[in-house]
Amino acid sequence: MIVIAKFLIGYLILQGAFLSLIAAIGVVRLPDVYTRNHAASKSATLGITSILLGVFLYFLFIDQQVNAKVLLGIVFILITSPVAGHLISRAAYNSGVPLWEKSVQDDLKEARSEKKHSKG
Repeated sequence: MIVIAKFLIGYLILQGAFLSLIAAIGVVRLPDVYTRNHAASKSATLGITSILLGVFLYFLFIDQQVNAKVLLGIVFILITSPVAGHLISRAAYNSGVPLWEKSVQDDLKEARSEKKHSKG
């Protein structure tokens, strides 16, 4: 059982490191604020969650203790990171940061124009 647990722990930590690396590459390589923010918020959230889950399983199976701080960290990351990513993108859009020139769809622009027409 310990061998399987060690394999699973190693896999989760390596997966988290890989996803965090992908997020870092995405932040550097993607063309605009919105796609960079998407890479940072999604991949980094999954990467950090995988690493923390591996740490939790390490404490559970190897040290035989439940670490509530790690569970709270997982919950905190899963709640705050998507909300922060959404708010950062929304603030960038509201302050006039342009989309990438090859973007094909702007749903928020359409929703705003419908809202203006319904008020007027």
